Formats: sequence, C-alpha cells, structure tokens
Amino acid sequence: MSQLPYSDTSHTALLATIEQARSAFSLYKNSSLQLRCELLQAIADELRKDTAALVAAAMRETHLPEGRLKNELGRTIFQLESYGQASAAGRWLDASIETRPNATGAAVNLRKTLLPLGPVVVFGASNFPFAYSTAGGDTASALAAGCTVIVKAHPAHPETSTLAAAAIDRAVLKLQLPKGVFAHVYGASFSVGEYLVKHPYIKAVGFTGSLLGGKQLFDWAQQRKDPIPVFAEMGSVNPVFLLPGQLHEQAPALAEQLAASFTLGAGQFCTKPGLLIAIQSEALSRFEQHLKQQVTKLIPVPLLHSGIANAFQHHRDTSLQVSSVSVLALSEQEASSGEGRPTVAAVEAADWLQHRSLQQEVFGPYTLVVRCADRAAVEAVAASLEGQLTTTIMANEEDLSQHSALIDLVKEKCGRLILNGVPTGVEVCKAMQHGGPFPATTDARFGAVGEDALKRFARPICYQNWPDAWLPAELKEDNPLRIARTVNGQLMQ
Repeated sequence: MSQLPYSDTSHTALLATIEQARSAFSLYKNSSLQLRCELLQAIADELRKDTAALVAAAMRETHLPEGRLKNELGRTIFQLESYGQASAAGRWLDASIETRPNATGAAVNLRKTLLPLGPVVVFGASNFPFAYSTAGGDTASALAAGCTVIVKAHPAHPETSTLAAAAIDRAVLKLQLPKGVFAHVYGASFSVGEYLVKHPYIKAVGFTGSLLGGKQLFDWAQQRKDPIPVFAEMGSVNPVFLLPGQLHEQAPALAEQLAASFTLGAGQFCTKPGLLIAIQSEALSRFEQHLKQQVTKLIPVPLLHSGIANAFQHHRDTSLQVSSVSVLALSEQEASSGEGRPTVAAVEAADWLQHRSLQQEVFGPYTLVVRCADRAAVEAVAASLEGQLTTTIMANEEDLSQHSALIDLVKEKCGRLILNGVPTGVEVCKAMQHGGPFPATTDARFGAVGEDALKRFARPICYQNWPDAWLPAELKEDNPLRIARTVNGQLMQ
C-alpha cells in the first residue's frame, strides 16, 4: 500500500466538495448529450497523454506488471469513449411518446425520458486501478448520464488516483464546465465513506470491492431519511460446471484453460472461477491430474497490497482447515510475504453442502474442486449457490440436452451465463451484463459495464400535456437529436 502523504479529507472539506457538486449539478444536469460525449472524449484524451506517468505510478502502488496496466488503461480509455458515444446516441434514454387517443377516445400526450439522479459518490476498486477506479466505469457512466461525481480514492493507490483525477480536472477545465462536475477526495477510514453516503445531497453510490465494504455502504444508504441506490459489485465465486461429455473429451484442455483463468492477475479478478463442479469419474481424475501439472509449475506472485495478501492467506487457510477439504495442487515454490501461492483444493459435494463458509470468495490464486456423486448432487450444489456475477457451463451438445434442469436452475443465480469459455474478461459492449443477484451485487437489475450502465444513475420522468417548447430535446416532436424513440408503440429510428 502506498506510503505517500495522502491523509483523509476532513469533514469540512467534504462538505464544501459536496456543496460544490450539488451546485454544478444544477447546470450539468441540463447539458446536452453531445457535451457529455465531448467531456468523456476529453478525459480519454488526457489519460492517453499521461499513459507513461499513470502506468509507472500504478506499477509502484499495485505490483501489477506494465503490460497488464497498459492494457487496462487502454480499456479504460475505450470505455470512456464508448460511454460518451452511447450518451450522444441517446438509446439509453428509452425515449417514449404516446399521442394516440386512449380507450375512451380522449386525447393523450405522454412523453417519457430519463433524468440524472444528482451527485454520485464513486468508491474506486483496488484490483483495477484504472478500469474500476477514478476514471473507470462508474465515473464514466455517471458523467455520461448527466450526474456530477465525487470519487473517493482507494487508499491502495492514491498516487495513481490523483494522476487520473488531474486528467479529469483538465478535461473539465478545457470544456469550461463548472469545477464541481468532478471532485476527488481521500479516505482510508470508514468515517469518510459514511459522511459521503449519508449526506442528503448525494443521490447515488457506485462501488467495486468486498462484500463487507459494499454491504456497509448499502446499509448506510438505507439508514438515511431518503434512502438512495447503492450499486455495489461485491463477491462472487463464479462456479464452473464441468459436464461429463465435455470433460471426457476435453479434460487436458479444460485444465489448462481454467488454470490460466483462476491465476490470471494472481486471481485478483472478481470474475475468477473459484469453484469447479463435476461428477466423479475417470475423466475428472484426468482433469485433476492435468490441473495439478499446470499449477505446480506456476510461481507465487505479489498481491495488490498487504490487506489483500493477508485476507488471501486467511481465507485460503480457513478453507483448507475444513477437515474434509484436501489440497489437490500447489505451486512448488513457497510464497514470500505479500505473495499469493497458487492453490487448488478439493472437497466432496456432501461436505461442501455442510460448510457454507466454502461458498465464500477467496480473492487470489485459489480454486476449489467440488466432486459430486451424481447429477442430483450437481443440482444440489447449484441450488445451494448464492448470487454470482457469472456461471460457466462446460458442455457438449449431449450434455446440454441431458442437463436442461441444471441450466434452468443456474440462470436464477447469475448475471452472465457462459458456455465453453472462461469468466475472466468482461467485454465493454451493450450486450454485456456485469452484475448478478446478491451478494454479487446489491441490485441484479443493473450492470456495471456497457451502455446500460448509464441507467443506474438516472430515473424515469413522464411529461404529460407539455407544449413542445418546454420539452427536453429527446422528446420534441421533430426529434432534433435524431435518436431512436418509441412512438405510439413503434420503434422509430
């Protein structure tokens, strides 16, 4: 964790920041979709100019390698540009107009769009210092939706966060927008987060991190006189079901694929496959043997910071201390302080079902094989799962036809259902869903990635009987923005 001299922002300074964000919102909420697009493009441009400094700072603070960080920054820049373009295109507004006479023949003039919620607080993630942090998806989608944003820097990478915030500040200044459109504060203590979330001027929260942290923010938000939405992405073990036919045909390839996935980025992805479920068989034995061969040759790598390293060691050891859990594979090299040692454990399904603690995410290079006696045991494991960001099915055509009940069951548990792929890697596009039932997130109806992420920070409003001159541009009769709208039940492009 960085030792640079960044202290918690005082409550007095937080109040001034919040008031400035509210004042700026009174102007920014009425900004054109095109101006919001230009702002996000300007932020992307400033980040691109600062690539070298941003990557160098993140390398110092996170232990992540240069190549990974450059790729992540590139994704962040693309995300900003794509959300800006999505805002300008206006599809996300779901603009709807109804002017047909109703059932009684009375005249109707109803027009619906989305309004930005207000100032949003974003809590950056430690494991993605760019894509899910200061200039990441929550900030981008809130700005694109017309909200002002206050980011609380993650204490694990304050220098990186400060550099990203400076890039955003330059973009805001370049477009001559009010200073309070974006703000950046520091806080390692809970009191900073509590003050921000409970302040009545704050209207929504974005968070990526642990279940403990996300649930605390959610609880504070619900304790307010006027509860506000908290869009928290939290824990997920991302189960993988290895069905018999595919496992028999592809055991070595699946082992290689999943070994690479659960150790990608030292296992510090929220989409890491942390649970591998299969029926006991010769094919499963072959899979486990190949998985062991893959894992033993890996080397321990530094984790993001001491807090994550300590938590990984604790949760890994807690899992392995369950008497029915055995170590299936370990990297041959011992881990040094602050490193994560790649580990695969195994347990019988009946024992897994008896220990709810084995469902908890172990954030780092760890995964657990659950051996099932039969199909009924597989379905029992599936039924017992909590909400997930992803669920993966490894299956051939025959497997799919024979396990339709399982597939139907796991759809209720996740936000993204994957066939013959790995969950690590989240494409930035409209068709992506990055969310899931609790405890994966606090609201499974929304996602944190893609164009629809903008909708988290807006609410519907219907204008009834208003003359054209008083309507927002997206609802005017002549459609000056040339956006897609639903008019009298028909989608008009």
